[in-house]
Amino acid sequence: MALLEEVKAHYGRITSFIDGRWQGSGSNSTFMDKNPAKDEEIAQVEISSLEEIEAAIDSAWKAFQHWREVPFRDRADYLSRMRAALQKRHEELSRILVQDHGRTIGEARGTVQRCIENIESALSAMYSLYKGEHVMQLARGIDCYMIWEPVGPFLILTPGNIPMHAWSSFVPYALGCGCTVIVSPSWQNPVASYAIFKVIEEEVALPEGVMNLVNVGEQYHLNQRILEDPKIQGVGFIGSSKVGKELFELAGRLGKRSSINGNGKNHIVILEDADLKNAVEYALRGCFGMTGQRCLGSDNVLVVDSVYENFKAMVLNSAKALKVGYGLYEETQMGPLTTRAGKEKVMNFIEKGVQEGAKLLLDGRTISVEGFEKGYFLGPTIFEDVTKDMWISKEESFGPVMNLIRIKDLSEAISIINGNTNYGHSACIVTSSGKNARRFVYECNVGNIGINAGIPQPYAFYPLGSKRESFWGMAKSRIDSVRLFLDQKTVTERWV
Repeated sequence: MALLEEVKAHYGRITSFIDGRWQGSGSNSTFMDKNPAKDEEIAQVEISSLEEIEAAIDSAWKAFQHWREVPFRDRADYLSRMRAALQKRHEELSRILVQDHGRTIGEARGTVQRCIENIESALSAMYSLYKGEHVMQLARGIDCYMIWEPVGPFLILTPGNIPMHAWSSFVPYALGCGCTVIVSPSWQNPVASYAIFKVIEEEVALPEGVMNLVNVGEQYHLNQRILEDPKIQGVGFIGSSKVGKELFELAGRLGKRSSINGNGKNHIVILEDADLKNAVEYALRGCFGMTGQRCLGSDNVLVVDSVYENFKAMVLNSAKALKVGYGLYEETQMGPLTTRAGKEKVMNFIEKGVQEGAKLLLDGRTISVEGFEKGYFLGPTIFEDVTKDMWISKEESFGPVMNLIRIKDLSEAISIINGNTNYGHSACIVTSSGKNARRFVYECNVGNIGINAGIPQPYAFYPLGSKRESFWGMAKSRIDSVRLFLDQKTVTERWV
């Protein structure tokens, strides 16, 4: 097997990017970023000092006063150059994402492409959704119109599972709207965020202060300090529901705008009229794609009795054949977990399932990847005899786990999806019946539905429509975030 070359073995000392410059503070407060396939350091990351945090806030605020004045077409030109930059350095960013996150090269290339699509979506929004409305002669001699205005600087918090994709779900839209940002990435993979900033610095040359980067590590009070500042108008967040709910409550107390995406407990339903070969492919992608670290990935596969045994045999054989390894091998189909702590959490999830009485058909804890024995690898794990009352059927594993759950019919499947958890990210159905598919769409209380699919990932010009305790705030991410970054003003005028 050919191993693709790493962009760098080590990315040096990563610092804050504030006011258009990398701001090395010389701080002794640092943390290591590691390649999860090797458990080897790939960067030293400086934790931003309080002075740097305040400098980032001031920079974003001062830049906003000028950025909002930049002509519409010029802001669009910056986004066009940003798109071209990511396209030009597509493969470089993909390989860095493999090194830093652990996904496969195919998954990483898909992620960078989705970032490009979000930039395209932000551009399309500029030429459609940002326009105001005008009514002539509303009353005799009176005209009325509505305009959209940029709100101000925003804090953008990106998670460890989708560091680049989450950046693109907010930042291009904010910039297109005329807002400025401070990005604070997860401690799990700051090199990925650094790489995005580096490419844009070198290829786009945004005005100083429009896009700032800080690294807080696990000192989350620094994020709170940013949001509490009166200059910061709101927050875009993708992460856990626990943190998200606390952040939503904080934003509410502060009177700040928010778009907050949390955990999920997603389901794939296999009906008796499903094409089982396709169903297996969808389930493998839904449960094991990105090593299960996916917002719209699934744990629970609900299978009707009449096809359960056939599906079980087919999915078990296919899961055993998945190639687990370092994602820079083109042949790899599943990489490591992103962190050691993440691996341990999933191992505890598996042990909990065993204790509850679920039967392990395939135990991913036994896997060893030759040449990468220190990596954070788990193999595909499949449980059966899982019931809806078990803890593992209600909480997210965030790892490569599949719970097989027998069901009688579609009614039982919908009941489990709607009633077994408080989450509402996604649900998929595999069926050849349009009637069943329509009922599924209409009755499932989740925000993203897949029909004959394993990952119901909407295109960038649709919002991520999550519900219940998977989302809080005033606007969803992606194209819907223009409602986060823009405010309305009406003008009523009389000239005659």
